[in-house]
Amino acid sequence: MAQQLMHAFFGERSLTKVAGVFPARAQAEQAARRLMLAFGFEEQQVAVLAPRDGAWRRADVLARKMEPEERGIWSTIVRAHVLSGFIGFLAGVALCLTMWIAGQPGVTSSPGLAMVAMAGFGTTFGLLAGGVLSIRPDHGRVIALVRQYLRQGRWAVVAHPDTPEQVAQAESTLQEGSERVVRTL
Repeated sequence: MAQQLMHAFFGERSLTKVAGVFPARAQAEQAARRLMLAFGFEEQQVAVLAPRDGAWRRADVLARKMEPEERGIWSTIVRAHVLSGFIGFLAGVALCLTMWIAGQPGVTSSPGLAMVAMAGFGTTFGLLAGGVLSIRPDHGRVIALVRQYLRQGRWAVVAHPDTPEQVAQAESTLQEGSERVVRTL
């Protein structure tokens, strides 16, 4: 149920990113192969990042490997704003109706104006919430940590699991031999 609700807001196939940091290339490539062979991850779901990918001049390479679903990101932006704005609108209307039924004088004296104002504020706050969802601050934290380790000469494996089972498999696989595992929500 929660997974379906999240997919209503987010247009990306993979909602979670799991990254493991490794001291050497061989260990990172071995972990990536294990994810693909043992757990059925597709090639586009697993990325190996080299230390050079953490350089500012290669930021586009890091971005493509960390956030490979460009079309899904745009879909997330649209979906999150539309759904959140609509929910905010409904909340504003519900609040106005509740206050009108309760006999609140400010609402009963001019119900049309109150409805427009509350629906407008509800929509505005809903759109703001959609913006927060679109930013995905949890992704920014993981990307920053991975970039920091890459600049220190480490290697990273980033998995983009599609299901909760794949999330658990990616976490357990990347913990074997890695210095650190980080993930988004």
